[in-house]
Amino acid sequence: MVTGTENLLGEFIGTTVLLVFGCGVCANLTLEKSKGQASGWVNIAIGWGFAVTLGVFTATTLGAPQGDLNPAVTFGKMLVGIYTFPQFLMTSLVQILGGILGATIVWLAYLPHWAETKDPAAKLGVFCTAPAIRNIPCAFLTELIATFFLMFVIWMIFSKPVGNMVPGYGPYIVGVLIWALGLSLGGPTGYAMNPARDLGPRIAHAILPIAGKGGSDWGYALVPIVAPICGAGLAYVVATALGAF
Repeated sequence: MVTGTENLLGEFIGTTVLLVFGCGVCANLTLEKSKGQASGWVNIAIGWGFAVTLGVFTATTLGAPQGDLNPAVTFGKMLVGIYTFPQFLMTSLVQILGGILGATIVWLAYLPHWAETKDPAAKLGVFCTAPAIRNIPCAFLTELIATFFLMFVIWMIFSKPVGNMVPGYGPYIVGVLIWALGLSLGGPTGYAMNPARDLGPRIAHAILPIAGKGGSDWGYALVPIVAPICGAGLAYVVATALGAF
């Protein structure tokens, strides 16, 4: 169980690292005149898997042993008693702030490429997710399903029947899970599964002076915020019914 606020620094910096590598791979594959442009969805999925692994290692080292980097995961863990509700709120806030900082760092790293990229939607896609087919109920369902399997499988990986892992091994397995989710369920919505991953960079997109950026698509923003929380809650219900805890 987490006590006090000792996890906040780790969650903030860990989420920053997550978004530097996650938004970074999107920028590398999307922005004009980037050497990685048009490298394909497989590289996106791999990049986000690595991003989660590196963010979890960072968070753990800096005092956040849960290494959530994700308000939906923190919410699921609150339901099993690891966090109190105020701790869930504070942890989610610093995760979102880390998302803003990480996305801002990516904007700086690719500074000359924004003006070279003419499509505003492509620029927005570096920061946050959008549905491939704009059907909000279906996008909500996809994000709920993807986050359900994120949270459910995390609990399966770290369950007592699986047993204790060698220290430091867990983040690699979670990275593989993120990679697998991207390959399997990422196509319809870009698989946010994480309110901080989407909302933090979306806020950064809204406030940064990005050349020719267009709007931040706030009409879609609630989907990658609310659906992951619902997916994590559903995972808790199913895992409890199956006797996982």
